[in-house]
Amino acid sequence: MKSPQEVSAIIGRLKELYPDAACSLDYDKDYELLFSVRLAAQCTDARVNQVTPALFARFPTLEAFAAASGEEVGEYVRSCGFWRAKARDIVAAAKMLLSDYGGRVPDNMEDLLRLPGVGRKTANLVVGDIYHKPAVVTDTHCIRICGRLGLSEGKDPLKVEKQLRAVLPMDEANDFCHRLVLHGRAVCDARKPKCEICCMREFCKYAQETPVAEKKEGKK
Repeated sequence: MKSPQEVSAIIGRLKELYPDAACSLDYDKDYELLFSVRLAAQCTDARVNQVTPALFARFPTLEAFAAASGEEVGEYVRSCGFWRAKARDIVAAAKMLLSDYGGRVPDNMEDLLRLPGVGRKTANLVVGDIYHKPAVVTDTHCIRICGRLGLSEGKDPLKVEKQLRAVLPMDEANDFCHRLVLHGRAVCDARKPKCEICCMREFCKYAQETPVAEKKEGKK
């Protein structure tokens, strides 16, 4: 594992490279972020952002979502993949938000995890972005990059989350995870990471242990 000094340096390098840390999903209301994250499962944020303007225009309130059928919502989200399950969860979550939470998205993990289709990744993102509480969003970029850096071990999201909570300053954690998404898209690709231009290569186990030729060929 990294020393506190190394962790601080990694955070600082990412801050310099990506000063504006923010979720890439477009939303105006708290529940819109919740639903957008559900749609983003096994789909790109870019695709979700193409779909949600029409979706949120057709169903402009939680009440409108709750009154809709899964098929009606599904017509707007087909291109996001697994659309039947996603539409069903969105309608069910809207109903629960109205019946159990007064139409507000909960501000804590326990209640968020009760909502249909909401796992720890979604709950952490909502807690961090909507309520600005400490959160660790262990998506694929986070798990991959933190594993390569030696900040965490394994690929189980909950185990990685616990490991990162132990080493990250929690007031930095939410923005740190957003920056990892940006870095994963721009530099630390799953198959062909651009280690030669990475701002964190001196701290990275993967960069130090993997021959340059293998990186260029996209080998593990």
